[in-house]
Amino acid sequence: MGFKASYLNELERMLEKVLHHAMLKAKPKLELRIRTLKRDWTIVYDMLSGKDNSGFGWNEHRQMVVLKMLCGTHI
Repeated sequence: MGFKASYLNELERMLEKVLHHAMLKAKPKLELRIRTLKRDWTIVYDMLSGKDNSGFGWNEHRQMVVLKMLCGTHI
């Protein structure tokens, strides 16, 4: 699962339509930003979904990460 090979070119075209004179190029700036977001999301995903998630979890009501304390309550 991932992006198609030409997604950066399409992203540049979309940005050009909205930000006419910004002259943003997908490589290297946007490519680096996307790589950073993927890395950060992987860290959060692993923290919340693994068997050994070190007491982290997701609170659906508050829509935020929670940490279970040893006594079983949430911070």
